[in-house]
Amino acid sequence: MSSHPSFRFADLEDRGVLITGGGSGIGAAFTRAFARQGARVAFIDRAEGPSEALVSDILRDSRHPVTYLKADLRDMNAVEDAVATAAERCGGLGVLVNNAGWDDRHELFDVTEAYWDDNQAINLKQMFFAAKAAAPHLKADGSGAIVNLSSIAFLLNMGSLPSYAAAKAGILGLTKSLAGRLGPDNIRVNAILPGMVVTERQKELWLTDDSISAMIDRQCLKRSLMAEDMVGPCLFLASTASAGMTAQWLTVDGGTL
Repeated sequence: MSSHPSFRFADLEDRGVLITGGGSGIGAAFTRAFARQGARVAFIDRAEGPSEALVSDILRDSRHPVTYLKADLRDMNAVEDAVATAAERCGGLGVLVNNAGWDDRHELFDVTEAYWDDNQAINLKQMFFAAKAAAPHLKADGSGAIVNLSSIAFLLNMGSLPSYAAAKAGILGLTKSLAGRLGPDNIRVNAILPGMVVTERQKELWLTDDSISAMIDRQCLKRSLMAEDMVGPCLFLASTASAGMTAQWLTVDGGTL
């Protein structure tokens, strides 16, 4: 699939967009995509090198410069400060993409309380506090949207990541509750459940040719899913094309059986 999908959502032009974990993988695909829409984009990431390289690369052909904010999303004060800075730099926020996550594998009997708390802080807790901090800005926008990234992992009975799976299931509950609370402020909250997305990090840490082939065998679409496959659904949920949609989720997994 092309790394530059040709979707066009005119209402995203000049809108303030904040993406968590936007420096690499799926998050970087989102950062590039919103910048190509002409949005005013800010993203949060811990990894300075890749994030700064991404900003420089996008600068060549974007309507607005992209703002990189370094922050540890496990620090709720840092989350709040980053959201405030993003809103200031972007002239307000119309979209929050809660993308950041940590899919570290962990053996059941090796999980400590500290590990569990750290894993949940990265995968679930920070999404709530990012949404809380962004909500006043999204309300002021008049047609705000939050897109939360979950995963099909919790549906597949995978025994190697119980804390991650619990968090990804929890994101759906959070999505529905936030939609109920923020709907009266005309803020929509939806989620995306990616399947097995083949990123460089995944290939370095977890995926092998055999595991990729095994997942493709389970999919209706007989190809690997790439980060760019998540772009269209995310732009759709962020834009007025989905203006009547909230408290919902889109599964983008190639039709995993």
